[in-house]
Amino acid sequence: MAMSVPLVDLRAQYEPLKADILSRIDEILSGMNLFLGPNVRAFEEEFAGFSEVQHAIGVSDGTVALQLALRACGVAEGDEVITVSHTFIATAEAIALVGAKPVFVDIDPRTYTMDVDLVEALITPRTRAIIPVHLYGQPAHMDPIMDIAERHSLWVVEDACQAHGARYKGRRTGGLGHIAAYSFYFSKNLGAYGEAGMVTTNDDELAQKVRLLRDHGSPRRYHHEMIGLNARLDEIQAAVLRAKLPHLEAWNSQRRANAAHYTELLSQVRPVVPPFTADYAEHVFHLYVLRVPDRDRLAAFLHDRGIGAGIHYPVPCHLQPALAHLGYRPGDLPVTESLAGEVISLPMYPELTAEQRAYVAAAIEEFYHQAGPVDVPRLLQTVAG
Repeated sequence: MAMSVPLVDLRAQYEPLKADILSRIDEILSGMNLFLGPNVRAFEEEFAGFSEVQHAIGVSDGTVALQLALRACGVAEGDEVITVSHTFIATAEAIALVGAKPVFVDIDPRTYTMDVDLVEALITPRTRAIIPVHLYGQPAHMDPIMDIAERHSLWVVEDACQAHGARYKGRRTGGLGHIAAYSFYFSKNLGAYGEAGMVTTNDDELAQKVRLLRDHGSPRRYHHEMIGLNARLDEIQAAVLRAKLPHLEAWNSQRRANAAHYTELLSQVRPVVPPFTADYAEHVFHLYVLRVPDRDRLAAFLHDRGIGAGIHYPVPCHLQPALAHLGYRPGDLPVTESLAGEVISLPMYPELTAEQRAYVAAAIEEFYHQAGPVDVPRLLQTVAG
């Protein structure tokens, strides 16, 4: 029996929280204190506690969070920042927006996060920072990254925009590097009803710089110590996020359960490669991403059956027209480029039912049964074992 399974179901999460959220919004609109007010201050304190860090600074969105984190670290024109290409372009954009040059490193073929063995060879006298991306909800391998950064006196800026609540060796993301950026885009594990972001750090000086930068470099009205941005988090989004935050741990736990069920259902479907969770990680499955051959036909097949499969990300950053001036060519990052043609994201949210998961898995099994033998790329064969 056919059913509809969206990639993300925001309404399923909203309905149980509706009365609380609307009450909070009504209170804000009644008082008309609309930005950097009590909800922003309270949410900063609450998110800092959740993330086990000293400071959390609310900002307008995740891209700006990355940009302000880099600026707080002094990254500027002429500097280089090492990061991955298999990520949303905002990671590279933030580097470019502060005047620095993105330098892309390939990824680990199992975790899809930064290949730490390749980083050191890319360091030059101009390298100022490293941005590991905690992709799909799994932390990058942070200990060796921090060791490299210490040896070369580099900043480490965590892109934690997909990893709210994830842990690395028992420690929360957001406090593993020198500073971190979060996005609360509506589809994230903790999502606003608009745009919102956060910068977290345990460094008092970095935190103070970000607080100034997000509000026109101003410690108090009409006094400006540096050139900043209008990057303030508004009260309504902070109130929405405050209503959701107490549920995040349970939601992440349910995402892990959903992922485990998917993996079990797909365990006999060849040549599907399910997500790999590193032994150092507590994954929060912002996305549940398979690696498969014949990906585009599978995506069309699932869409025809009402299943909202997604592709994150079909064109790597280093091959985007917007970054063509960097001079990268096809073949420069082989694992990244292979992955871009093979990944497919299945519906994933806490409210996803067992019936829906079974329907999705059955459709994938049906596709490969109908397809018969398929041409499996060499790199995919290697990952599949």
